[in-house]
Parts: sequence; C-alpha cells; structure tokens
Amino acid sequence: MDPKALYKIGYGMYVIGAKKGEKINAQIANTVFQITSEPPTVAVSINKKNLTWEYINQSKAFSASVLAQDTPLSFIGQFGFKSGRDTNKFEGVKYKDGQTGSPVVLDNVVSYLEAKVIQSVDTSTHTIFIGEVVNGEVLNDKTPLTYEYYRQVKQGTTPKTAPSYVEVKKEASPAAPKMAQYRCTICGYIYDPAKGDSDSGIKPGTPFENIPEDWTCPVCGAMKSQFEKLV
Repeated sequence: MDPKALYKIGYGMYVIGAKKGEKINAQIANTVFQITSEPPTVAVSINKKNLTWEYINQSKAFSASVLAQDTPLSFIGQFGFKSGRDTNKFEGVKYKDGQTGSPVVLDNVVSYLEAKVIQSVDTSTHTIFIGEVVNGEVLNDKTPLTYEYYRQVKQGTTPKTAPSYVEVKKEASPAAPKMAQYRCTICGYIYDPAKGDSDSGIKPGTPFENIPEDWTCPVCGAMKSQFEKLV
C-alpha cells in the first residue's frame, strides 16, 4: 500500500477549543466534517491522549475555528505541537468565550462554529465527537487553509496523535542535493534551503549553516541545534 494515497483525501485545518471547569485548552485538528444540514451537525476526531479530548468528553461541547491560508507555521505549532498540560497555548492569542463556554480562537481565523456533543463514537485511539451546531460566524473572506496546502506549500508536519498521521520513509535520491536539508528532531519539520523560511525572513537559497543561530523551528520552536542533517 502507498500511504501517500491517504494524502489525497480532502481536509481543512482547524483549532478545536474546549473547557473543563475554569480551564481551557485547544488543539489543531484536520478532521472536522459536516454530517447533516438540518439540524446542522458536525463531527471531529480527537486522540484520547490529548488534553482537549478530556475537556470535550467532560463538557460535551467544543468550538472549531477555521484557519486562514496565510496562518504562520508558528501559530499552528503552538496549538499542534505543544501540550496544554505544560504550557498556556492561549498566551498572546486573541480568543473569546463562546456560548457553550468553549474558547473560540479568533487570530488567523476565517470563521468559527460551536457545537454541543450529541453522540460519541469510540475507536481504538480516537473518539469521534458528533455535535449539533449552536453558533457560528464568518469573520472575513480570506481563503481557508487546507491540509494539502499546509503539507505541500508550507511544508508543515503532522503530530503522531493526529488521525491523518502516516509514517513515510524518505526515499533515497539518485543524486545528492546541492544544499543539504535538515529535519527537526522534535516535530519532523524539514528545512529545505531551496524554499527557505519566509515566516522568519529566511530567503530561498539560504543554506542551513547560514541561518542565524537564534533561529527556531517554525512549527514547534525547537532550537537550530535540535535539527539533524538528512543524507
């Protein structure tokens, strides 16, 4: 089986928020989909190990903010590669308390919706929370970020806890690249000198060795020293 076939399934990119008591948390998800139009019903798949799963499971509500195509990788990394158990993901982020009590992220967002869980479907590693939409708003007319654009253009990576995660071994190239690529040992992001890192002002054609020492991974914030050379 070619695992890359799974990449052709269409996905969006969302920030899923939930609340437990007085605590809030949110995470990146790409498996949000509409089930019915009347009543409006959506579903989201969340890994059981994630803190957001715990919050949704208890509160029976969640929010889903649709990310814009120009969302910085660092913003996605803040919600996708860090745990709410160890850090405050909302630090410096604009959000509001939704009607359900779930936090609604507003930065880098095209639209959002809130849902109350009406059914849960258990799988081996994830739970599919099915919710009736009780609130929603379009914030602007920006282009939504798709998972394909995130992977192919932004060169983003996927956490192992994501339902769409597929481990693909890097194929050997018949000829060595002119400039070596480097991979983040924390999140798997690959720095490609041919593309640079526009979010950080690193121009295409900049070798990894020439990047400033205080540069960090645009996805998870790992230090330059935590990258490994690909051979």
